[in-house]
Amino acid sequence: MSSTNNSKKVFVSGCFDMLHSGHVAFFKEAAKYGDVYVGLGSDSTIAELKGRQTINSEEERLYMVKSIRYVKDAFINSGTGLIDFKKEIEKLQPDYFVVNEDGFSPTKQQLCNNQGIELKVLERIPEGDLPPRSTTDIRISNICNLPYRIDLAGTWIDQPFVSKYYPGWAITLSLEPIIEYMERCGMSTSTRNAAKKIWPVHLPLRKPREIAEILFKFENEPGAEMISGAQDAIGIAMPGINRHYYSGDYWPSKIESLHDPDILNWLEDHLFLVLLWPRPNGLDLLKDTRINPENVKLLADAAENCWQALREKDLDRFSAAFLDSFHAQTRMFPAMLNPEIEEAIEKYKDQAKAWKLAGAGGGGYLILVSDKPIHGAMRIKIRRKELSL
Repeated sequence: MSSTNNSKKVFVSGCFDMLHSGHVAFFKEAAKYGDVYVGLGSDSTIAELKGRQTINSEEERLYMVKSIRYVKDAFINSGTGLIDFKKEIEKLQPDYFVVNEDGFSPTKQQLCNNQGIELKVLERIPEGDLPPRSTTDIRISNICNLPYRIDLAGTWIDQPFVSKYYPGWAITLSLEPIIEYMERCGMSTSTRNAAKKIWPVHLPLRKPREIAEILFKFENEPGAEMISGAQDAIGIAMPGINRHYYSGDYWPSKIESLHDPDILNWLEDHLFLVLLWPRPNGLDLLKDTRINPENVKLLADAAENCWQALREKDLDRFSAAFLDSFHAQTRMFPAMLNPEIEEAIEKYKDQAKAWKLAGAGGGGYLILVSDKPIHGAMRIKIRRKELSL
């Protein structure tokens, strides 16, 4: 059984590794719109985007997906990157493209607009009394549950070549891995990959600050040409929301934390993520910089205002500081932005109160601040203190 509406074609695309009930429920929901055709990412594409090998090969995944009764047909996408299905979708000419919230991106929306395809974004709703499932849930319960991190404000001030002009705070929060975030997308996946070499499954039962110091020293071996900022290690290792103070050194002189559940719940209700595309390989963010006391002070002031707004749960003040921090970043590092990113941001300006790019820019995840849910955007889950020592 594939559909009760055989006049329509429905396209879906994804990895579909470690097939589970959530996948089947997704195919069933997609089949309400017509005959479902599934484009699977190749093994090489998934390794490039997610930084890991699949559990099941593309041949096995294709066999399993084709066996599901809600699927009309399936095939391996011939392209690469996030839009690896472009040739397939042009050939199939579907009426609908169906995605989950963590599969939505402005690039997919634009492709659908250009092709005259209607994009449908589905919520993850389990079948009947079955538990919610995602591949990430299954992977982290068996393989890796290391956190990710988001930088909220003050990004780049953890580098001495920035903080030497003016001292200030960087603010990060630690994220539960409720999805497997893409590589090179500003979620500190490179530092997380370094952590996997020491702690393949989970962080050790030690004081979070000690873990952060171990990770920072491990990732930055003596003689390293470029030092990864301490905010990455701190954001992964230390739960809740943390701010860390820099004044010309690689490691912060002070760290302060917010663990109040009311503040964390409030932030989770107002912060959303949209995937743009991975940062291009070889992008040089330091080729044209405007790092000076005036611009670094703007960055530091924005982080200070952001912290106070978090403490008071003041959404308007937080939004203003969040946006000020992003503007200060991009004043100092213009290569963080490009016309495609600016176009993507423009699409959310009537829905969001503020926005910034996760990490160093050039692509990655767009972080949005809003007083209400944003269609197609992902929610986050902040790692709580009780889950660590």
